[in-house]
Amino acid sequence: MTPYEILKRPLITEKSTLQKEAMNQLTFEVARKANKVEIRRAVEQIFNVRVRGVRTIQMRGKAKRFGRILGKRQDWKKAVVTLAPGENVEFFEGV
Repeated sequence: MTPYEILKRPLITEKSTLQKEAMNQLTFEVARKANKVEIRRAVEQIFNVRVRGVRTIQMRGKAKRFGRILGKRQDWKKAVVTLAPGENVEFFEGV
């Protein structure tokens, strides 16, 4: 997989913004088959930064109703990437 297939999109929420400011962590939705090593390499290649650590979480899709039909949203994977001290990603500035 290419780095752009591994990192699907950044997750920008209140919690992820606080993590960015306090602990220099970025949060991404990633491919379900990607492992921590692949995620680390993808972030380092795309943003040209050094990564200290990667934590991954399997997120379960919520059960939803579509009229009379019960359905479920798709399961997905989330990655919290900790950057090395002094590293910064310009993409997330001002968010």
